[in-house]
Amino acid sequence: MSVHDWDRLIDALREHRSATDAAPYIEEALQALESPARPGSAGPAEVPTPAPEELAAYIDHTQLRPTATDAQIDRLCEEARTYGFSAACVSPPHVSRTARSLEGTDVTPCTVVGFPHGANQPAIKAQEAERAVMAGARELDMVLALGALASGRYSDAEADVRAVVTAARETGEAVGTHVLVKVILETALLDLPQTAIACVIAKRAGADFVKTSTGFASTGARAEDVALMRQIVGPEFGVKASGGVGSAADATRMLAHGAIRIGASGSVAIIEEARAGR
Repeated sequence: MSVHDWDRLIDALREHRSATDAAPYIEEALQALESPARPGSAGPAEVPTPAPEELAAYIDHTQLRPTATDAQIDRLCEEARTYGFSAACVSPPHVSRTARSLEGTDVTPCTVVGFPHGANQPAIKAQEAERAVMAGARELDMVLALGALASGRYSDAEADVRAVVTAARETGEAVGTHVLVKVILETALLDLPQTAIACVIAKRAGADFVKTSTGFASTGARAEDVALMRQIVGPEFGVKASGGVGSAADATRMLAHGAIRIGASGSVAIIEEARAGR
């Protein structure tokens, strides 16, 4: 984003802060945007290209197709173990199989909640989260209540995320582990002010990450969205870029703009490309 775009975003947020429900969210977003470190003027960070074995540790190896077979899930897990990916992300019906396959490894079983549209009641999402953790998931990628966000019902969107966070924390504690919650914003469907506010919602609700995309919308991760998300959430919060990250160059660009995790289905090809170019 250019400095001009950054200033326009700030102006757009200021125009909306008179609404009662919006005010605290917009004020928090404005504080982040008006801080001294503005990526609109500084550009992406100069980060060295990770070695292939290091790049793998940033990647959630993903298979979320509704037609995914047991054999495809087994292959995903085998690849995740072989390449040392951070997590293997699968649909809820495949969590138990994935957790068994990854037992004793450093690869984390991950699944999705309210996927792909986020249009579930909070109680249903919370139940999904609880069952997923009981089945062996240790990271949950949930879809934000996009309708509540678009309607300006930010406290409802926050309550939706908080329901999943609470279920994940309580169930995780019951089984003796910490469960990460990543909030999928689906940035392809949002304008920049909505993206900024969604990041504030995720932070206020106690999540651990914000994530760009489901991978099922018209577009996926964009570097400018990742940079904005990083600016809003700050340095201690997770940012995951997913959707359309298909090359080592794509992955490195997302890391340079502030992502610390990459979601990809073509993870093996990314690493092999990185190895070939080393």
